[in-house]
Amino acid sequence: MVPCPIKEEEVNLRKNRRRRKARMDARTRERLPVLPVLVRTVDEQRRTSQALLAAAQQVAQGEPFTAAGQTLVRSITPNAHGDKVWADDPETGKRRDLTHEEDYAFWTWAIVEVLRATGVRIEELLELSHHSLVQYRLPTTGEIVPLLQIAPSKTDAERMLVVSPELADVLSAIISRLRQPAGAVPIVPAYDRHECVWAKPAPLLFQRSIAREQRAIGEWVARRMLNMGLAKTGLIDPATGGPLLFTPHDFRRLFLTDAILNGLPPHIAQVIAGHKDINVTLNYKAVYPDEAILAHLAFLSRRRALRPTDEYRVPTDEEWQEFLGHFEMRKVATGTCGRAFGTPCIHEHSCLRCPLHWPSPEQRDRIAEIRDNLEARIVEAEREGWVGEVEGLKVSLAGAEDKLAQIDRRSSTTVDLNPPTRSTR
Repeated sequence: MVPCPIKEEEVNLRKNRRRRKARMDARTRERLPVLPVLVRTVDEQRRTSQALLAAAQQVAQGEPFTAAGQTLVRSITPNAHGDKVWADDPETGKRRDLTHEEDYAFWTWAIVEVLRATGVRIEELLELSHHSLVQYRLPTTGEIVPLLQIAPSKTDAERMLVVSPELADVLSAIISRLRQPAGAVPIVPAYDRHECVWAKPAPLLFQRSIAREQRAIGEWVARRMLNMGLAKTGLIDPATGGPLLFTPHDFRRLFLTDAILNGLPPHIAQVIAGHKDINVTLNYKAVYPDEAILAHLAFLSRRRALRPTDEYRVPTDEEWQEFLGHFEMRKVATGTCGRAFGTPCIHEHSCLRCPLHWPSPEQRDRIAEIRDNLEARIVEAEREGWVGEVEGLKVSLAGAEDKLAQIDRRSSTTVDLNPPTRSTR
């Protein structure tokens, strides 16, 4: 049998999965700090559009009005259909559909708030209905807790989420907007693009009036609303330099990362997210090396506490000049001394013996002359019987030969890059 031509490393996807995980974590870390900017922007846009529409409805056609720092003129539209309110902008000369602006601003705000407060998938968000709001009474205290029922979607399993006070305010605003005079939420059908079928009519929470007809908000419309809200934030993507983009699934990663970092146990986050495997939940959580960061900061604090506080003061002009002068004093006759600032010479200025001495190639002839002189002195000392001086001279000779070898090694490894010269014609 011949070995398989396909190697294990060619079919191993661990590296690709790790790289994908790193990209997801980087994307989450970029968007989590700026999430409050998006929330604040869509809320301000909602309030501004509501104020403009309310002010325009109070004046007759052709009359100016001012709201939210803007002065507009209500357009004269004798053939306008429905309850649409138009206004002309004197500065730009454009006609604005204030009804459409208010509608888009409200639903953009609602989508952002529900996604960031629940971490649901986009298809689960658009399937929420008035029937999704249920109540649960705690058996111990009898307190009623509002819950949000998430219908089976990707994993074919429903789950219940606790409705926070902030989420309750958003859901109440949506229901108040949709309620008919009789008090019921309109029943509308919705198209399931994953199953490619029309779902049964239901009192969906994410529906809007289009040409006097209630229609469910589709996934692409929700994405377009989200992109329009992001365009008004002015956020820049540091990787591309263009506008920072959020996908609906980014809110799911942000929700899980923020929840786990704030102490929610991962197995509870798994239940809330509706994952079958806890490893999937942990993959959604962006990696923040808190342990390494905190340990490093504690180490710096301990080291700073042990060292004298004088080291952390601002140096005086005399000390700074002394420090700069140290680098001039390091230049010796045959090269440069590499000893640290403020440390004495431990070799009694016998530079050729010192390992901190960096010989200069320009001083090679000088060092060779010193070597020849040492050899002559060794011969003389041996002839005269000066045994102690011979040993010291041999140490200096070995140092001189070592410095010459260092210079020769550096010279032999020098490579001429031969940079192109600028041609003159």
